[in-house]
Amino acid sequence: MNIKLLIHTLAFLALSIIIAYSKNGSCARMSPTEKKAYKEKVLEMFYHGYKSYMTNAYPADELMPLSCRGRIRGIEPDRGDIDDALGKFQLTLIDTLDTLAVLGDIAEFNKAIRLVIDTVSFNTDIVVSVFETNIRILGGLLGGHAVAVYFKESGKSELQWYNNELLDKAKDIGNRLLPAFNSPTGIPYPRVNLKYGINKELSTSSSGQATCLSCAGTVLLEFAALSRWSKNATFEIKARQVMQQLWKRRQRHSNLLGQIIDVNDGGWITKDSGVGAGFDSYYEYCLKAYILLGDETFLHRFNTHYEAIMNYISQGPMLVNVLMHQPHYASRPYMDALQAFWPGLQVLKGDLKSAVLTHQWLYEITKKHNFIPEAFTPNLGVYWPHHPLRPEFAESTYFLYKATNDPFYLEVGKSIVENLNNYARVPCGFAALKDVRTLSQEDRLDSFVFAETFKYLYLLFADKEDVILPIDNFVFTTEAHLLPLSLSNIQISEVNSVLENRTINFTMAASTCPVNEDASGSFSKFTMNLRSGNVEKQCDPKDASKVQKGDKLKLKPSELVIGNLQHQKLLQEMGVQIMSVQDGRLHLQHMPKIAKSPKDAELGLEFMRQVVEVNRIIRDNTVIQPRVIQLLSAPHNGLVTLTAGPAQFGKNLTADYHISGFAIQANPQSGCTALNNFNEVIGKIVVTVRGDCMFIEKARNVQASGAIGLIVVDNTQQSSSQSHQIFAMSGDQNNDVKIPAVFLFYKEGKVLFEAMQNSNNQLEILMGARAVNKWKYSTSVDNVVTATATTDSMQMTKTSSTDEPLPSSPAANEISNPTQNDADDDIVLEDNQNLP
Repeated sequence: MNIKLLIHTLAFLALSIIIAYSKNGSCARMSPTEKKAYKEKVLEMFYHGYKSYMTNAYPADELMPLSCRGRIRGIEPDRGDIDDALGKFQLTLIDTLDTLAVLGDIAEFNKAIRLVIDTVSFNTDIVVSVFETNIRILGGLLGGHAVAVYFKESGKSELQWYNNELLDKAKDIGNRLLPAFNSPTGIPYPRVNLKYGINKELSTSSSGQATCLSCAGTVLLEFAALSRWSKNATFEIKARQVMQQLWKRRQRHSNLLGQIIDVNDGGWITKDSGVGAGFDSYYEYCLKAYILLGDETFLHRFNTHYEAIMNYISQGPMLVNVLMHQPHYASRPYMDALQAFWPGLQVLKGDLKSAVLTHQWLYEITKKHNFIPEAFTPNLGVYWPHHPLRPEFAESTYFLYKATNDPFYLEVGKSIVENLNNYARVPCGFAALKDVRTLSQEDRLDSFVFAETFKYLYLLFADKEDVILPIDNFVFTTEAHLLPLSLSNIQISEVNSVLENRTINFTMAASTCPVNEDASGSFSKFTMNLRSGNVEKQCDPKDASKVQKGDKLKLKPSELVIGNLQHQKLLQEMGVQIMSVQDGRLHLQHMPKIAKSPKDAELGLEFMRQVVEVNRIIRDNTVIQPRVIQLLSAPHNGLVTLTAGPAQFGKNLTADYHISGFAIQANPQSGCTALNNFNEVIGKIVVTVRGDCMFIEKARNVQASGAIGLIVVDNTQQSSSQSHQIFAMSGDQNNDVKIPAVFLFYKEGKVLFEAMQNSNNQLEILMGARAVNKWKYSTSVDNVVTATATTDSMQMTKTSSTDEPLPSSPAANEISNPTQNDADDDIVLEDNQNLP
């Protein structure tokens, strides 16, 4: 039996196991007394480990709980890559700082940050992991700084002395990590010497030039926070460039990413794709970058990846690694423990049903083995038996409880606490499990147990009044360090100028099961029914993007998003094909012979008829408010204004918002690829010619070059705003284009090109909803506006401008030249004439 068939078979078995184990009914609500008792128990366990570290190991990086001494790199036997997290920089103390604050121990927090400030030095000749140092050391310092500032501003007397000293430490370690980003691709080398940076061995050896997806893609939250607090854009820019490089290297058919990448050439070394070890926190940071920074680019990327993951990697409640280029084939017969974070991320995504089922599957593993082994098989068997007290299952349990208030998750948390206390507790802290089958221990206590495991468990059992921090005002990093949402309010101009490239279309409903309260209004009853299999109809995330059963058509014209792979598939089933025409339009063709069935062919014909009707409605009801291009340079001096059409994407030009700058022609003039005159267009308004690609693609390429605006000139000779109806250039459902854009017909464009040529490309222009000077205008037959000075406000020759943004409709595309014959139906979709 091949792996694919085995996995699919066992996926049904896994779901059956979940239902069988959950048939006993609902979970009794934990009493307030018991809940408080477990909160106190978590506190006692934390201090048992923390005091053991401070007494027996500090200032070493980690505690060896069986030996009851500190682990010092170079003295203890080398453990390979695991030891790259150690840098002789008091790792456990720094990683624990904001946990002390979450637990409400201000006195110990105050003492701990003074120790870090007074005694920690990073000027050490030692090679460390860029990934681990970023999430644990830099993240720990930033989380400590965030909390210290909050306490100081809240009037806590213990912290009134604090003056950004932890931030200074963070800038120091951040600067020492920066050399790792000086690779040919900008993707960081996996290791760096804290004192000397990157040498030949670190950059060219086989281990030095290979890094994992999560190792490279888990820097943006920490680096963005450091940039915004330190007013140094370098960190955030570097991190954004890494995310862009990884995004560009996704497999375009599956939208999946590989596991190991070559830092120097950007090629994938390992083409496995999953959500566990080597992948996990990249996806986490795509979503959390949107939450923390408010940049929708990362939301679109996460949604794109999420759809792919739910289509290929999610097999029932299991998450199975596949080949990124052949995603229907599993790449290995086991799963790993790090994927236990995924249900928690699904809660943030809003896919609660999928989160409940995957979490329940993981819970069954803990019920069989007490802990989640480092790797396990679909039939709950052990593949790799060790367990280093990882926090991911506790993390997902906390987020599910917070989202549902279902007491079941308190019971899950209770089992985590009991297993830690019964099987991992030793006189000198807590010891990792060497084998979950025999419960044998190893001399290891990672710092993340203090940073994450105990933090999430405390928050699970704590009531709101028990937490002295406004926890909902923070984002948890992958190491559970706290970064305030207010960071999005801090703007750095250098960062704002780094514009993201295009993202693919994604329908927000796709691959997400909606969550509703059940008839009783109880989420806990809903989740219990879901676990026990009693919900009348379960949502299949893979079918969530399809239209409802009662709809006649599989896809309506009003729902069509060009570029959405699911929509393209539905069209193909109905015998409808989309082809691109040279002038930028899209050609819809109905071919009944290629439809999935005769019935589907009939639906395809009905779809085409509805498209024609949509076009007729658009033509009859569209009212477009024009925009203007004003020529400011001599000899025009603001006296020539050209009428332009608006765009449904980018920054909206209004009476209160316009831009001005020098005009420059794109090279290539179509703007359909990356611009060759990249260095010349930065800070300027780029002029392109219509055709060869969609308007939105031109805008993305121009934006990526650093331009501040886009003008598209029609390639249809003799067209003008006098002879042709003004329209709004259409975009898609992505909001990644931030620069304003307008459309000029041929005659107005000819005036602009001649003015640019006559000024030796030193023509300054204004793009806006109206001209800025107070002139009275008259329009010639060619619709070139001339003016005489007056104190009156400008009077437009057409309707006045509006300050309202242009709404977007994904399928409101202008249709022209419909033709029909016995075999085929053809319709041309204009890329430019959309519902305003």
